[in-house]
This record gives sequence, C-alpha cells and structure tokens, in this order.
Amino acid sequence: MSATCPNGHASESTDYCDVCGEPMGAASGASAAVASGSVGAAAGAAGSGGAAPGGEPIACPHCSFPAAAGALFCENCGYDFTTGSLPEPAGAPSAATPVSAGAPAGSPGPLDPPASSLDLDPLSAPVALAPPVGDPESGDSSSASAGAGDPRTGPLVAPGAPGAPTGPAEGEAASARTGATPSGTGTHLPTPPVPGEDQWVVEVWIDPDWYQAQKAEDPLPSAGLPGLVVLRERSVLVGRPSVSRNIHPQIDCGADTGVSRRHCQLNTDGQRWWIEDLQSSNGTYLSPAGGELPIDPIPAGQRREVADGDRIYLGGWTRLVIRKALPGEV
Repeated sequence: MSATCPNGHASESTDYCDVCGEPMGAASGASAAVASGSVGAAAGAAGSGGAAPGGEPIACPHCSFPAAAGALFCENCGYDFTTGSLPEPAGAPSAATPVSAGAPAGSPGPLDPPASSLDLDPLSAPVALAPPVGDPESGDSSSASAGAGDPRTGPLVAPGAPGAPTGPAEGEAASARTGATPSGTGTHLPTPPVPGEDQWVVEVWIDPDWYQAQKAEDPLPSAGLPGLVVLRERSVLVGRPSVSRNIHPQIDCGADTGVSRRHCQLNTDGQRWWIEDLQSSNGTYLSPAGGELPIDPIPAGQRREVADGDRIYLGGWTRLVIRKALPGEV
C-alpha cells in the first residue's frame, strides 16, 4: 500500500520517501495516502521524466518508444527516466541531434556536452554539509527535495524496482563493477560502456592525513595497498552498500561510515571524467595532485571535472584517484 510523504510524493516505503527521502512520520495515514499517492506518482513522473511506479507500460517522453513499467532508461534513445537526461556523446561534445519517434531500437539518441544536473532535475537542491560524524544514513537530505541524479552522461542506478524500500535520499548514481561487489540494484539495466579504447581504473586509498584532518571517531583501518576498481560504465556510483535498501555502489567505501550510502557519482565521455556530490552528509572534496588537503567541499549537485591525478576525498579516510589502466590491470 502506498503512503504519501509530507511533500506529496507517493512512496512504497513507510520510513523514508522513495522520491525525496523525507521522513514519513509527518505524512497522512495509509488510507488517505492510497488516494493521494497515485496523483503524486503521476506528477513526479511528469516532472522528472521518470517511469511511473505502476504496472502500466510507459512511453519515452523524448522519442515515444514504448518502455516496460519500472524501466530506468529508454532502450531506443537512452533517455534516463530517473533524471530526465540523455546519454553523453562517445567522442567530443557536440550539438544535440534530435531522434525521430520512429527510430529503430538501439539507435543512438541526441548527445549533449556535459552540463550541471541542477537545470535538469527540479528535485535537486543543495543542503548544508557537516564534518564526518557517525553514520550518515539518516541525514543525507533534510530538505523537501531529493539529490539529483546523473546530469547527461548516462542512466543512473535506481534504488530498485517500484515498491522496493530505499530509505533516505543520500544521493544517486550508477555503480562500477568490482569483483564480488554486486552491480546495479533491483531491475537496474546496465548503463552504456565507457567509449573509446582507453581503459580506466580508480584507486581506493585509506589516507591517514585525511583521517587526521577530519578527526573521525571510528578507528583508522590499516592503510595497506590501494584497492583497484575497473570503470566499465559511463556512470559510476560511489558509496556504501545496504542490503536492506538494495543499494550496491560499484565503488564500495563500506568500511568508512563517514561515506553516505549514495555519496557521489562519476561520469565520463570516454576522455574526461566529472564528479558530482549527491547531497551526501559529509561532502565530497577535490584537490589537485600534490596539492594541500581540501577544506571546502564541492557544491552538491554541481559537476566538477576531475583532471589527471586529482584526488577525491570522502568520509573519514577515503581517497580516490581516477587514472588510465596500466598494462595487465584490466
């Protein structure tokens, strides 16, 4: 049975809103929520371009291609039902090229240069960021809006099939494959692969200097050698997994409780990478190679390009470095 959050969104979860992450305690009872939930769901689908949570088939708002209920993106043009965005171009950014409604399945959609998701998703809104303290599960977004998804570089990893519990909105993003770490959630369809001949990896470090600067309460794990994650998709979710909420980020920072479940998102066009904070509790920090530790986090919902060798700092001790793979690493 659907419930309605204080902001009018239909939610299958009864603890936090599936759409904006608002606590459901202030929402009306289940009997009133059933009637208002269908209206809220329809309005949410029209505003964000997402698929309605019902069981009826939907049509892509961009190319009118039919899609199954619960689909995350259009199989014809790649339109992302979650964020209302189109895939990133395989090469250099170019002007948008419309795709006719009768285009055959699998034909590429219009490709736009990367842009901020703030002008695409009306639900996106920054929130105040706090120092890393404890588990950020319960405080990723206290505003009436949920974190934005992928701007224009490819589909997101949705929190699961319609009706699956998702909990608070700590940010959205797609996952990156890493060994035994599960990829995608629920009815997630794989995002397009990274274009071009180059193979990319991300190093996941435990940084003692960042830990000391953040004054985290959790004990620092042994640093050791960095973990290596191969980046095979255009959109990659960074965060901490949650089985109960069906969240499986491809870059898993699960030991660092200062990292949100859906903390930030990495996107690429095959030649460059961008990072976007997804309304995380403790912020995402970016610093050039060899530079001082960053003090100010990047604004939530705004994309920043990650240059070669740049350091990305998260949570209490996590540091990420994106680079091209060396021979034998992939």
